[in-house]
Amino acid sequence: MSQLQFEPTDHPHRRYNPLTEQWVLVSPHRAKRPWQGQQEKLSEEEKPTHDPNCYLCPGNKRITGEQNPNYQKPFVFKNDFSALLEDTPAPASTDDPLFQMSAARGESRVICFSPDHSKTLPLLSEEEIVAVIELWQQQLRELGQRYPWVQIFENKGAAMGCSNPHPHGQIWANSFLPNEVAREDAAQRRYYAKYDSVMLVDYAQRELVNKERIVVETEHWLVVVPYWAVWPFETLLLPKNHIKRLTELSPAEVRDLAVILKKLTTKYDNLFETSFPYSMGFHAAPFNGEANDHWQLHAHFYPPLLRSATVRKFMVGYEMLGESQRDLTAEQAAARLRDLSEVHYKLR
Repeated sequence: MSQLQFEPTDHPHRRYNPLTEQWVLVSPHRAKRPWQGQQEKLSEEEKPTHDPNCYLCPGNKRITGEQNPNYQKPFVFKNDFSALLEDTPAPASTDDPLFQMSAARGESRVICFSPDHSKTLPLLSEEEIVAVIELWQQQLRELGQRYPWVQIFENKGAAMGCSNPHPHGQIWANSFLPNEVAREDAAQRRYYAKYDSVMLVDYAQRELVNKERIVVETEHWLVVVPYWAVWPFETLLLPKNHIKRLTELSPAEVRDLAVILKKLTTKYDNLFETSFPYSMGFHAAPFNGEANDHWQLHAHFYPPLLRSATVRKFMVGYEMLGESQRDLTAEQAAARLRDLSEVHYKLR
């Protein structure tokens, strides 16, 4: 039996994600191995404020031939290639244990954050980000009347499969609760029943005391690299108070959310001095008519970059067949992000 004393920065270990009730393997010793693969700095082209060939810019025609208005603030429209349709018929029910289908109805929308083709979230002003948040809230209020789940998300960058460089996000409304959300709902519900408290409220309070995984903190919000993070620079955005949905935010909390979104995305871009790719999205209480007191609003940021603007993490091999694995510890990743400037590298 080894007499070595366990050190989380040196020795392999597993960490538990209470939101998904799954484990992640952490292998910090691997971060010390030499890297001989691809690693270079990207030379980014400056984007114009308006691109006449962009389907999302104001006044331009989309691929369907429909013309965008000359919008001067965030603009939302029905996705021209929606993954969900409002009038889809339901498949026949079956008790077959191997071959099952269920109904999937919904709507898909695109939200352009700004008329400026060149400005991603960190380059928008706080006031412009407030306008984006307010449109998110409006869409939630509308779609939440008809669907139990409304997913707000952004895929930023070609590395995340984004097909158009104009800064935009998406909103999908579903007639069902998607897998990831259903898993979080069940886990939070079980925690609430066992401890009579809200999991992510408890978690935020623990992180505020511990501080080593905090990336950014404002009056009403907190960003951490979660203890159970899978992606190298994954982060979790949390309100400090118990808030179940974006629609419940006070005007002060909306303004402060704009502040922390700008700070976080600026730090991301500054890490490798590139327009940092990620998939992000909000999870919140579903619109199911229940009290949902076990739910806490939060946003996940899943960025793929690992060592540079061109070196990314891939979920392959053991991670596809066994369980998720990371090298850099959550604490090390948080320290790197926390120490970065809140002034965007393009504005220095």
